[in-house]
Formats: sequence, structure tokens, C-alpha cells
Amino acid sequence: MRYSLRQLQIFDAVARDLSYTRAAEALHLTQPAVYTQVRQLEDQVGHPLIERVGKRLFLTPAGEIVRKAAHEVLDDLARMDMELADLRGLAKGRLKLAVVSTAKYDMPGRIAGFLADHPGIDVALKVGNRQELIARFADNQDDLYVLGTPPEGMDAVAERFAENPLVVIAPPDHPLAGRQGISAAEVARHPFVMREVGSGTRARAERYFAEAGVTPEVRLEIGANEAIKTAVMAGLGLAVLSRGNAALELDHGYLVTLDVAGFPLLRHWHVAYPRGKRLSVAAEAFLLALRPKAA
Repeated sequence: MRYSLRQLQIFDAVARDLSYTRAAEALHLTQPAVYTQVRQLEDQVGHPLIERVGKRLFLTPAGEIVRKAAHEVLDDLARMDMELADLRGLAKGRLKLAVVSTAKYDMPGRIAGFLADHPGIDVALKVGNRQELIARFADNQDDLYVLGTPPEGMDAVAERFAENPLVVIAPPDHPLAGRQGISAAEVARHPFVMREVGSGTRARAERYFAEAGVTPEVRLEIGANEAIKTAVMAGLGLAVLSRGNAALELDHGYLVTLDVAGFPLLRHWHVAYPRGKRLSVAAEAFLLALRPKAA
């Protein structure tokens, strides 16, 4: 072999963020050392792997091929290390999870329970909106993905593991608070605070109102659930959120749920990964830990 595993590891880190600086920081190397290793790999492969256009870096067609191969080789080696550790009775390894932002309230407890049983496994958790996770899924950047709806139009394996009901929340002094059987048309006459476009929660809420033939006014668009709850408590509008996301505020009376026809909207959490992906021992163990919850 003309190139080393270290070169593949360095190139994979550069290709991941298309940045020599970030790769150097992640690998605890100097930027010149990273640059030199990539250039040596290019010489040995016989093709340019990275090109600069303006201030941005891009992978060449050869770079895409090498990156895919490097990613597979490094994943196989990580799997081998974990399987050998498992034979020795040492549950070791690294689990890369990517979850939609609405799942960040549910997943830490599940991760804590998992790590209590597998203390030798490190977990890297990436939180983003649905569009960000779909992009990461397409690029095979993580082991497992937790979403409200499985990736559409992609060859994915997905498992449902928990309920995720959506509710309409309001401040306790709202005119609709305490009312029963509120219609979609009536609640839509009040302004809403919505998640950003691309959020699965927003998409489900918009589908509900579209099916009812009404369109609520979106007074404010916010990309963070914590900020949405604060805005609702301040009287800026109603919101559709996962009940789990607002559990603390509901329990303390800072927010209330409205009795709107058709709510709660029953959704589920799904864990997904690309079909054909060879899961690591850590990923398989985490899947096993999730499955009893579905029962």
C-alpha cells in the first residue's frame, strides 16, 4: 500500500469540514502538518484530491472516491477495535449520534442509561434541525440518526422507538386557556410562534392547519425551542411543540396546553441509518437499548 492509515485519517478529517484548520484542531496537529500529509497522499494517489476556489475548499472527483474509501476503512477499523474489546469483556468504542433539536430533551436520559451499562463507550452527540440531519445522513457522517419522521427518498433502515405527541401551548392567561373543544379555525385566529422552515414540528403543524383549510398568522419564527417557550410565556403567540419539550413549564404552570380538536398530534421518534451500513458494536448496542422502549 502506498499510503498510510494516518494519511487516510487526516484526509478524512479535512474532507469532513473542508478545512485544514478544523482538521488540525480535531487531530491535535499543526495546520502545516495536516497540509503536508494531504499533499503526500495526493502524490501517492496520483490525483489532486482537494481544490481551492476563492476562499473555499472542494473535493475533486478523485477526492470523493478517496474520502468514501477512507471513511469505510476507518469505520471498519473502529468496528474491529470494538469487537476485539468486546471479546475481552471490555465494552469500548465511540458512538456518533445525530438528533433533531426537539429530541435533545428526550435523548440525554436514554444516553445516560446506556452509558451506565456501557461505561467504556464515548458518545458524540450532534443536534440540528431536520434539514441538517438529512444532509448528514446523505453524507454518512454519523452512526445513528434520531428524527420525528424517517428520511424520505433515501434508502434507510428506520425503527420507531417512542411516542412524541405535539400539543398547542399557551400562557395560562390566554383567552383560550381552559376552553374545551377548540376548533382549528378558532385557534388559527390567534398568532403563532413557529419553528424555522425545515423543522419537522413546523411541517406537521402546517399540515394539520392545511388539512383543516385554515392558515394561522406566524408572528414570529424562531429556531430554538427554549426561545419559543419564552416567547409564548411573554404573550407573543401560541406554539405547537412536543409535549416533552415543554414538560417542565407545563408542570410548573408557566404554560398550559389548549384543548384543540385533533390534538395532540401523535408522532413518534425514529432511529435510522443508511441501508447497507455496517453498524459499529456501540451502535448495535444502542439500538438494542432503544428497542425495549417501543414495547
